[in-house]
Amino acid sequence: MTKTIDARGLSCPQPVLMFLEAVKSAGDTEFEVLVDTEASKENVSRAAESQNCKVTDIRESGDEYHLTIVK
Repeated sequence: MTKTIDARGLSCPQPVLMFLEAVKSAGDTEFEVLVDTEASKENVSRAAESQNCKVTDIRESGDEYHLTIVK
C-alpha cells in the first residue's frame, strides 16, 4: 500500500520530519511524497537514503515534485 505524504506549502525540515515519521510508524513499503521546493525534494531524497529507502521516481509537475520512495 502506498502512503501519500502531502508536504506542499511546508518548508524544511517539516517535509523531512513528516517522511521520517511515516517510515517509522507505518507498515507501508511505498511512499509518495509531494513537495513544492527544490530544497525539500533534495532533503527528502537524502532522508530516504539515510533510512535505506530508494527514491524510484521523481516527477515534476508545475511547481511541485512527486517523489516515489520504496522502503
